[in-house]
Amino acid sequence: MKMLPLLLLGLSSTVLADETRDALFAASVEEMFPKLVETRRDIHTHPELSNQEERTAALVADRLRALGMEVTTGIAKHGVVAILKGGQEGKCVAVRADMDALPIKELRSVPYRSQNPGVMHACGHDIHTTVGLGVAELLAKHKDQVRGTVKFLFQPAEEAMPATYKDDWGAKLMVAEGAMANPKPDAVFGLHCSPMVSPVGATDDKPHYLKAGQLSYTIGADSANSDRFHIIIRGKMAHGSAPHRGVDAITVAAEAITALQTIRSRQTDTRQPLVISIGTIQGGQRENILAEEVQLGGTVRTYDAAFRDGVIEMMHRILKGITEAHGATYEMDYRKGYPSILNNEALVKATLPAFKRIVGEANVLEVIPSMGGEDFSYFSQVVPGFYFRLGVANEEKGIMHGLHTPMFDADEDCLKTGVQAMSAAVCDFLNAE
Repeated sequence: MKMLPLLLLGLSSTVLADETRDALFAASVEEMFPKLVETRRDIHTHPELSNQEERTAALVADRLRALGMEVTTGIAKHGVVAILKGGQEGKCVAVRADMDALPIKELRSVPYRSQNPGVMHACGHDIHTTVGLGVAELLAKHKDQVRGTVKFLFQPAEEAMPATYKDDWGAKLMVAEGAMANPKPDAVFGLHCSPMVSPVGATDDKPHYLKAGQLSYTIGADSANSDRFHIIIRGKMAHGSAPHRGVDAITVAAEAITALQTIRSRQTDTRQPLVISIGTIQGGQRENILAEEVQLGGTVRTYDAAFRDGVIEMMHRILKGITEAHGATYEMDYRKGYPSILNNEALVKATLPAFKRIVGEANVLEVIPSMGGEDFSYFSQVVPGFYFRLGVANEEKGIMHGLHTPMFDADEDCLKTGVQAMSAAVCDFLNAE
């Protein structure tokens, strides 16, 4: 294996067979691995919240310029786009990596622990960015194996949602500012860290760890339409000793919360995925006074856009009926968020052979779609997309905590898998007729 690059020096102008190219790339990734770890730990140590990714974006842009790429910065505030032109003419494919961190205090004691108080890469975007940079370096080193153009999309603000409907952010803003044009890709790939998955056909409720060295995928829906709502229920204040003189907004809100759950259990097809969650409730000024106003906040998650619109109508009908019955009123501000990611079936099936070559067929798992939200969907609405999961768990090392938790971490061996799998997917796509 170590001699392979030397044996292939005379073939630099030839696009190699898939397996031979995989071996060549694997040898290069082994050499790159210490640098990949160093990069990941640097980014993890200095996490930045959504739309504040100045240091990370500068690091990314500097690395890409050093590789000789055409680099554009300042897209969607701190986004970076880079173009790699391969050794031969061909199609264009995009690779997306998100860069932002979360407002979470890291509890894991590791040498690369976050130095920014209350901010942590608890969703693995440090891994995503490092893999993106690794793919860029690998393909730049082996441009002769790239038949076409690779567009790298380093995205800010995946974790954020703006305060108003009018604001754009993250992937949506990158698309609006032309990140998917000039050149327009023919397809787009993205990945996400995952310590746990739900394999298709699993017969138990235990967590199934997706280990470093494993990959998972879905065909069709991969994530949910991720929406938020804010409800205000208004009653009439009165003393607690004379509730008949007022309208208790807390009682009305309690009834509304219970009734909203019947949308899932009694008013929709049980085969249609839906989650309605009330995450916040605020109301009342004093224990002996009926609350005049209660505010509820929550999320709705669906796969189908038309079904989601029906759910919104049901929510209004329930809130209207309950508040009118009690002499109260309501307002609901419903904000449609990230659309569902729909993995292109043809692209997925064409890519799976690359994954199986890299990690072995037994380590490529089809899984049940997530009900989480992800704005990669804005890119895959423009061109066919494939968003897959990169295993990061390692039970022996105690690395098995969930995303968005203060103990999350990743087995850094996943960096090699991520770079090799993404690079193989890119080259297979570009080489396909």
